[in-house]
Order: sequence, then C-alpha cells, then structure tokens
Amino acid sequence: MAKLAFIVTEDWFFASHFLPMARAAVAMGLEVVVIARVRSHAAAIEATGARVRPLEAERRSLNPLAAGATVARLARILREEKPDIAHCISLKPILVGGAACGLAGISRRVFALTGLGFLGAKTDRAGRAARWTLRRIIRGALTSKRTRFVFENEDDPKLLGLDPAAADVTILGGAGIDPAAYPATPLPEGAELRIAIVSRMLWSKGVDVAVEAVARAREAGADVALSLYGAPDPSNPKAIPPKTLRDWSRRPGITWHGPTTSPAAVWQAHHVACLPSRGGEGLPRTLLESAACGRAALTTDVPGCRSFVRDGIDGFVVSVDDVDALAAAIGRLAKDRALAERMGAAGAARVRDGFTEADVSARMQALYRDLLR
Repeated sequence: MAKLAFIVTEDWFFASHFLPMARAAVAMGLEVVVIARVRSHAAAIEATGARVRPLEAERRSLNPLAAGATVARLARILREEKPDIAHCISLKPILVGGAACGLAGISRRVFALTGLGFLGAKTDRAGRAARWTLRRIIRGALTSKRTRFVFENEDDPKLLGLDPAAADVTILGGAGIDPAAYPATPLPEGAELRIAIVSRMLWSKGVDVAVEAVARAREAGADVALSLYGAPDPSNPKAIPPKTLRDWSRRPGITWHGPTTSPAAVWQAHHVACLPSRGGEGLPRTLLESAACGRAALTTDVPGCRSFVRDGIDGFVVSVDDVDALAAAIGRLAKDRALAERMGAAGAARVRDGFTEADVSARMQALYRDLLR
C-alpha cells in the first residue's frame, strides 16, 4: 500500500479545510498520515481513516534556529514513516517540509500554496522582495524533479514564475465544500440588510474596512447591520485585538459574535457575505460556503477573491481599502433585495460547478495517481 503524508501547521486547519482530501486518499487505497501540531482535532482527522503524528512547531516564530530544529524533527518522522508522497499544505510547511523531504530522501512532493498570508498582502518594496526570495527558495533547493505544485487560484502560480497551465501545476479552486452541508436557502425576511463576515479576525481580512463602510452606508440612510463571526488568531501577526472588536460592537449596527461552529446557520440568518481582504488569500472558504447558501458577496480585487466572485454577477468586487466603494455597494444591495437574490442564486450555481469536495477530491486523486506511476 502506498503511503501519503500530509504536512500542515495545525490540526484545526487541516480539520477545517482538508478532511475531504484525506478521505479521498484513503478511498483510493492510500495509507494516510497527517503530521501537524496537535491540539483538539486529532479525532476528527482520524475519523477519515488517517493517522496523526504530532509535530510541535510555533507557526508565528521566525527564529531560524527553531525552524532548523523543526526541520530535523520532521525529517526524523519522515524517515520513520517512509511516505511515497509528502503533501505540504501552506507556506511554512512547504519551506520546512521541503527541506525535511530533502534530508529524508522523499522525492515525490506536493507543494500546496493556499495563499501567501500577510506576505501576499504587502504591496511595498519589502513585500515584493520577500515574495522574490520565496520564489527563489521554493523553486530552487526545495524542489525535486518530481515536485508538483497545487494552487487555489490562477494568480499565485505566477508569483512563483509558474505557468498555471503547466503539467506540474494543478489549480484546485479552493479546498472544496459539500453542497449538502451548505444548502441554498431563501433570503431572510425583514427590511434591514444583514451582512456577515465569517473568518479569522485579522487586519488582512479588511474587517476594519467593512466596519467603516457599514457606518458610512448607515449615515447615507441605508438600513444595514454587520455581524462579525470569528476569533483573533494569536499565532498570526495580523490578529485584531479583542478590545478593538469589542469597541466596534459598541458602534450602531456592528456586532462581534465570536467564532461560530455553524457557518450555514449564519448565512441562513443573513443576506450578504463580506470579505474585503487586503490580499494573501488562496480561495477563501467563506466565499464558497456563503455562495453555496445563496448569498451575494462583497469582496476585493485580490487573488482568490476575484477568481471566484464575478463582479456584478455573484456580488461586487471593489478595490482594496476603498471604503467608499464598499459603502456604495452595500447601499445598492440595501435598496435592491431582488439584486441580492439574483447574485446569490448565481453564486450558488457557480460553486456547484467545479468547487465542490467531489471536484477537488477527483483532481487530487488524479495528481496522486500521476505521481505514483
């Protein structure tokens, strides 16, 4: 039996996005092990038929000595497991996992870049230099002749100097969602336009832009409210302090609810999804989930977001940090509930045509079979 090792930072991240990939790999007869920092989601991963191997590593740390120690520990695990394929998910596991694969002699590697995070959101000279350096590292010493690259949108491969149509590149279109878990439902009753953000509470997600845009739309006479669902991520340098979130909740029409365990229930109670991201996305799961539920999207012109939401069809795509444009889009939807309905229906149809768990699993199974030939 061939063995597949997923390498990922956190067990919660794998459990929230990649369980379908584990199930698909098990279904095709692979032995699957997930190597991650383990907290409280090992049981959910093991329910797919995969095993879990703990690897302690601080996601926020930039200490090269700590990174070197993590590479050594991971290489030791890989030598013990002897996987036929190592599938590294997101940037840090690609850097650490690629180096560990080299030490352990694992040549079949899948580098799945799920977005560049805050590095992708930086547009200054330092950000461009960091991305250039990453390109040289990932395309250089970390890559074997049997490495395959996986992306969630067609913009990110270009950042690494790769052709999205190349044979060693696979575009997944996100991690996939189960339409049965996110059924399209009618918009809720009521004159007030209820908008929600469901994501980690990070500055890079543009939550502050949404708060200001809703305030301006209300000042212009729109009957609108914004609900924030999510928690700050203490391991992310762009986490919004809880005090700021509580302060926003004191403003008219703004409520921070904390994290939710049922995004589908959130979308049943709201009319519109919002994610005014500043960049660094792969393809945000929240846009897929809300679209599946039949909710129009308000987002920004950044990779991942613009590759799914079609401006004027599934929602509105505005420039990054453009509070006035976002407020105007909110005002349009507040005045035209039929437009919100049409956009939501278009999004629900789009997500079911290529962005489901079945679609993503089939593409990944094809990639694994190709590597194992």
